[in-house]
Amino acid sequence: MAFDRARVAAATLLLAASSAGLAASLGSPRLFVAWALAGLAAACWGWVALSRLARRPPPLPPEPPPAPRADLGAALEHAPLALWRLTAGQAPLALNTAARRLVAPGRAVEPAALLAVLDADPGRRVVTLPTEHGQERAVLAVSALTVQGEAWRLAALAPIESELETEALTAWRQLVQVLTHEIMNSLTPIASLATSAPALLEAGEHAELQAALAALARRAAHLQGFVERYRSVSQPPAPTLADTPLQPLLQAVQRLLAPAWEAAGGQVAVTVAPETLALRTDAAQLEQVLINLAQNALQACTGRASPQLSIDARLSRGARLRLTVADNGPGVAPGLEQRIFTPFFTTRDGGSGVGLAVVRQLVHGLGGTVRHARRPGGGACFVLTF
Repeated sequence: MAFDRARVAAATLLLAASSAGLAASLGSPRLFVAWALAGLAAACWGWVALSRLARRPPPLPPEPPPAPRADLGAALEHAPLALWRLTAGQAPLALNTAARRLVAPGRAVEPAALLAVLDADPGRRVVTLPTEHGQERAVLAVSALTVQGEAWRLAALAPIESELETEALTAWRQLVQVLTHEIMNSLTPIASLATSAPALLEAGEHAELQAALAALARRAAHLQGFVERYRSVSQPPAPTLADTPLQPLLQAVQRLLAPAWEAAGGQVAVTVAPETLALRTDAAQLEQVLINLAQNALQACTGRASPQLSIDARLSRGARLRLTVADNGPGVAPGLEQRIFTPFFTTRDGGSGVGLAVVRQLVHGLGGTVRHARRPGGGACFVLTF
């Protein structure tokens, strides 16, 4: 291509020279013809070069420089989690600074014991680490994956002791506030009645004394009932686990709930997909959980023209069982989602505040979790995952 461009340039110069020669040789026919033939040759030569340039494809744009490849080692080194590579028959290999810091002097009391905790089956669990600051809890996640075409077992460890302590203190503070309020509501009138009873006796006001003693008995009975409810929350029974088909269990719950919902003008719908779905659980305790949630839903739907309750069981991602209990009531007020599971917390007049607390205790004992979820259509929705 460069050679053809040079030919075009040379032909242009020859044509210019021929033009000048033709102008200077007008008086000499021989020179005029010679310059004309030279200009014609130059024009043909340039035309051939121009034709060759026109037939050539345009040059391709330069390829962009390759994107810099992320350095896997640097990415792992600065990861916020402590990471180890697990290899059969070998000690776990620390992959970043966070992992090396955990087993360094001043952190782990027995590094070998800490490393032994890592050798676990794939999955997530809460483990206890022996450190120089005492026993600390952490979340351990072990995964099997492929890194740059090579099979790996990766262990990730995230200490959560500080976060758990904060959450526990918050929960205890809320519980103490509720307990103090409930107990003082009973102790204050009891103390007042006990103080006034001797004076009524001395004055011979027997009618007022009998009324005071009756009120004293009622408040004592209320306080006793409160203590019994607290015992039911703090000491849940141990579950008896067995493989349980879910469709007959949910259909039995539906038959128990249907009369009350139909009396309120509503209905209960149950869905199990697939129909052969089963769970290793305590059937009686799971029934109690669903009944508690259904009773709360029915009370929340009071005044609705057509209250609806749906209980849905199906497999979710990771082959985990997902049980959803939802209603079309007003739902949980914003900001109360984290408080509704606190024992004795209630937003309903006359409510005991133990229903959801018992639900959480029973579900946890069955190896599951219960969460409140917001739905686009409104209403309360509780998701049980096993």
